[in-house]
Amino acid sequence: MKQLKKAYISLGSNTGNKLSNLQQAVALINERAGEVTSVSPVYQTPAWGFESDDFFNACIAIDTELHPQELLEVLLHTERQLGRIRSEQEGYQPRSIDLDILFYDGAVIDEPDLKIPHPHIQNRKFVLRPLADIAPDIVHPILGKTVNALLEICEDQSELQHTRWSLKKGINDFSSFNYVAIEGNIGAGKTTLATKLSEDFNGKLLLEQFADNPFLPKFYEDNERYAFPLEMSFLAERYQQFLNDSSQKDLFRSFMVSDYDIYKSLIFARVTLQDEEFKLYRRLFNLMYKDVAKPDIYVYLYQSTERLLENIKKRGRSYEQEIPADYLRNINRAYLDFIKTQPELNALVIDITEMDFVKNPQDYQFIIDKIHDHQVKV
Repeated sequence: MKQLKKAYISLGSNTGNKLSNLQQAVALINERAGEVTSVSPVYQTPAWGFESDDFFNACIAIDTELHPQELLEVLLHTERQLGRIRSEQEGYQPRSIDLDILFYDGAVIDEPDLKIPHPHIQNRKFVLRPLADIAPDIVHPILGKTVNALLEICEDQSELQHTRWSLKKGINDFSSFNYVAIEGNIGAGKTTLATKLSEDFNGKLLLEQFADNPFLPKFYEDNERYAFPLEMSFLAERYQQFLNDSSQKDLFRSFMVSDYDIYKSLIFARVTLQDEEFKLYRRLFNLMYKDVAKPDIYVYLYQSTERLLENIKKRGRSYEQEIPADYLRNINRAYLDFIKTQPELNALVIDITEMDFVKNPQDYQFIIDKIHDHQVKV
């Protein structure tokens, strides 16, 4: 049995989906080179030595059976797999991924294609800062100083930004879920997120059928008159759809994801119906609810009323343009009150008011990680 050696590796990316590039690299290293034992926070850092987009940087520690040259080969292969093309052109270049061995079990190696410790550790704040997060007291075998000490005397004046994103040992997918429900207020982005998850992780998609509901435009014109027929028609449609779609297993899909949960009917009815109407409605709902699939995790996308109104205006549905702000506030409040009273629901509230998970891949990854972290904790 080979003896395990501790190695430290730096990771950087400044093209494409930078966070995804780092995450995939960590997962591949964990799979091919040895167990990842420590992962630093992700830092946003300016390009070092050339003009380019900012980098995302991190460091990891691994326990590996590989010799240094074998480890180098794994890292080079991982770079190629993630789109890195090493150029003969002199100087630094943008890259999808950059992987460097910093330390290898206290060894000193000086070969044409491999130098350990990495010769520029002491000069690069974007290496020292994340390395100090996971190995502050490791001693540089040539310079005789700890990583913390090297960070304190480093002359690199680059400004590093600690991001809110974190890396995992493996890539988060949705194979451990049977059913994920994405919920939210009108205009919160639940359909967009559910669709993206289904496409990216091979999920069976259930979308709420509301476009042909004849009562919806009328409801926005006259709430009191059309509230009860609207909520009853929605309840019937959601119930029928859940029974049909959730009962038909798709052998080619990993999980099911919807842009609503059947409980949505009860939440909206509580806001829109009069007391006597709601009592009748709830009796019917309770009879139906026993028959429908329950989600493994219930994700509520929270957005401020102001942001919701902006989103509603952008998507341009004519019958939604006069929705009052108070109505949206009441819906938000009803959802949050409901979640507080349903501990068995395994609910996760994510505030996405300041996010754009369509345009910003890091925001999208943040939501994915939050869903998986919540599932693990539960």
